[in-house]
Amino acid sequence: MLSNVLVVGDGPVAQRLVDRMRHHGFDGAVTLLGTGSATVVTAVDRERHSVLAQVNGAPTTYSYDTLVLAAEARPLIPDVPGLVDSEGRLTAGVVAPGPAAGTVAVAGETAAVLGEGPLAVETAASLAARGVDATLVCATPHPLYTRLGETCSGMLSEQLVRAGVTVLGGRTAVGRLPGRLRLRLDDGTALRADTVVLCAGTAPDIRLARASGLDVHVGTVVDDRLRTSDPRVHAIGDSTAYDGRLADGPHVAWEQAEALAEILVGHAVTYRPSPSALRLRTDVADVATIGSPADLHRPGTRQIGLTDRANRRYVRLALRDERVVAAVLFGLPQAIATIGLLHRRGQRLPSDRLGLLLDLPPGPAPGGESAPVCLCGSVSEQTLLRAWRAGSRTVTALAKTTRATTGCGGCTGSVEELCRVWAGASRQEKEKAS
Repeated sequence: MLSNVLVVGDGPVAQRLVDRMRHHGFDGAVTLLGTGSATVVTAVDRERHSVLAQVNGAPTTYSYDTLVLAAEARPLIPDVPGLVDSEGRLTAGVVAPGPAAGTVAVAGETAAVLGEGPLAVETAASLAARGVDATLVCATPHPLYTRLGETCSGMLSEQLVRAGVTVLGGRTAVGRLPGRLRLRLDDGTALRADTVVLCAGTAPDIRLARASGLDVHVGTVVDDRLRTSDPRVHAIGDSTAYDGRLADGPHVAWEQAEALAEILVGHAVTYRPSPSALRLRTDVADVATIGSPADLHRPGTRQIGLTDRANRRYVRLALRDERVVAAVLFGLPQAIATIGLLHRRGQRLPSDRLGLLLDLPPGPAPGGESAPVCLCGSVSEQTLLRAWRAGSRTVTALAKTTRATTGCGGCTGSVEELCRVWAGASRQEKEKAS
């Protein structure tokens, strides 16, 4: 077994890896080398199996038996005058958040969020929930337009507006006026914005991998053991490329961390990514996609769906041989879990299609397993209930015993609701017994 593992990166996926290694019994030395302002990794010496870094300005060398690169993707900065200074630094009042929308720090009472992807939606909703006057500016007609389509993305816009977010679709920023705290849009609007939040997408951070002479393509290239072109160096996270594709979504990075943890403790496992999926991490709307947008239009698929604007529900399924190839779902948490499980297993849809689309409770899955509540960790309601009955009666306790909510966090509301339901049922049973 390895005795000295060095992990470059201190983001959630790096911390997840270390946690899972300990869970699987690794008792060697693990060093988590952050990449913040105090620590700057400058080079990897693959011949000497060491990493060179500046720690508080002092040159420091770290040796390794195995090196893990866990670099997070870098935010893309739109080419808009006033967002960066002459040295390429973000100007005052402009921020580019990491993957956790709830951590965005804003100054003042108004904020403009630029972007149309999941992080932009989550960030705008989070700011509005904190009492900030938030405006979402997206170049597409509605946020997530490409993934969700016209109808569903329009319903998402409506929900954001209900939650206090101003949505400006089909608009782009053309300039920032720092002195007046205004953001100019392409239609001539001067939008008040004490803070501008950039959520225009990310780019993989492959600078260290490339400088180290490792193979890079769209990301740092890894095989099914998550090894780079140097067998002593592994890579995980949203800057890695497996089978020619970047990691797609937080659940993929979590899967990579789990797989590599087992690999590093000597288990005979190989990494196989689960199908592409997205679930928004916000209470504003329960939205999920399965497969890529292109999968919804491939030849040979059959489309079925449901649009229920009054009850804010939407489903669009693409089927082949009665199996889900791709899906878009809105406002149907049970169906999201059930269809996601059927898609991952490659199983046919149940005969009660209407019940499925109306979010009625499904019958038991093959093998007695219920649909997962936590998609990142594949934690089912059945597993959560067993843990709850064993004494894990809070979301925090369930997270510790089952790992639910510790991935992207999108299932936190569902787990909270289950805790309330089970606690209420328990009280009723006690009252009846007394």
